[in-house]
Amino acid sequence: MTSVGIDAIEIWTGNLVLDLPNTFAPVKGEDPEKYTKGLGLYTSSFPDVYEDIVTMGANAAKRLMVRKGLTPDDIGRIDVATESAFDNSKPVSTYIAGCLEQVFEGDFRHANKGERKFACIAGTQSLDDAYNWIKAGRNRGRAALVIATDTALYERGDPGEATQGAGAVAMLIDEDPDIVELSTEQGYGSMDETDFLKPNQQFPSVDGKRSMQVYLARMREALEDYESVAGRTHPDNFEYIPFHTPFPGMVRKAALLGFRHMSRDTEIEDELAEEIGRQPREEQFDTWDEYEEAIRAYMDELKTTDAYREWYDRVIDPTLDISSVVGNWYTGSVHIARTSALKAAAEEGTDMVGKKLLVGSYGSGAQAEIHAETVQENWLEEMDALNIDEQLDARYEISFDEYELIHDVHNHEKEVEVEELTQPEEEFVFTGWGRMNERRYEYVE
Repeated sequence: MTSVGIDAIEIWTGNLVLDLPNTFAPVKGEDPEKYTKGLGLYTSSFPDVYEDIVTMGANAAKRLMVRKGLTPDDIGRIDVATESAFDNSKPVSTYIAGCLEQVFEGDFRHANKGERKFACIAGTQSLDDAYNWIKAGRNRGRAALVIATDTALYERGDPGEATQGAGAVAMLIDEDPDIVELSTEQGYGSMDETDFLKPNQQFPSVDGKRSMQVYLARMREALEDYESVAGRTHPDNFEYIPFHTPFPGMVRKAALLGFRHMSRDTEIEDELAEEIGRQPREEQFDTWDEYEEAIRAYMDELKTTDAYREWYDRVIDPTLDISSVVGNWYTGSVHIARTSALKAAAEEGTDMVGKKLLVGSYGSGAQAEIHAETVQENWLEEMDALNIDEQLDARYEISFDEYELIHDVHNHEKEVEVEELTQPEEEFVFTGWGRMNERRYEYVE
């Protein structure tokens, strides 16, 4: 059976960077460690005046196509996942296709284009759509281009303001992939929830505490559902476990829950029993509240054990490296985490061929998905081709005053004239509005 998965990945970060502990925290009158140790964030990427979800997505896609030697005829499908769309009818994919047609010979006239919306999980859902399209044999030998692109801004003064970010991840989905093969088995956890939403508004309404609870509950349900079709999971079965990462501190909680679940009734629990006792079982308690209290107490001890810390440092921590310096990219978040893990493996010289990843995606509203991925033979060549470090180093560091101006530029409710802070080069840029209030773009050499 032909394997299908991710053949190439490219990342494009916003061209500006805000230093959270040294620039943001002092103005807010807060302890810098609230960001570095609490949230696990150091810097956030922001879009310059001429950047938006279209330019970032098109720039990532262009670099991917050039590097892989592709033309528009090679692409039969373009799916864009975003929470930051500015049009309720015309999909972002059409704008991106139009940008790419400025620099490539040919066009995407016969490519299926769409836009996916389900909060942050839409990027993974777009992967699923492309996977199914190819597996069904409807691709006619062509590949799919999946782009997750977002400008994740909050209202100023909102508690989520420190987790902002902007960037795009472009992925080529194809047969016989070079990076990872996607598993057939998937698990879902989904319920009608009100934890994070944008009812006809640009900036989100967020119930932070509730969002954390829903995230963890749906992840647990998705893992249980995945195990119902793929069999029991074990902490040592996966080289890395990339999670949806709105901020690294949230992943710490998900990782602990995952480790407890996967180590239950294994030799790991047996070995830990002498140190912290066995995991509480529901049948041991008279009430659910007593059981939950016992679970919380067990997990407080579990996270301090050497067994857990060593597993976390090896399997989870490398997935957070990029997110900690770019912030939340919404639909691109979990795909940054995967890339971060594989990048770390490449730098450490780890042999990843045949190794497995367990990918945990989540979108508010709410749904989680768990699936496995198997690393392919040419993964290292693809990781070596990434230039994410150069992009991060090239970002222009903004002051707090500049941050406020840039935030106003990207606030749809405001009209402000601000000069760009960086000089675009070999990239698509936003140039203004057309006669029907459509956005216009050009490629700058």
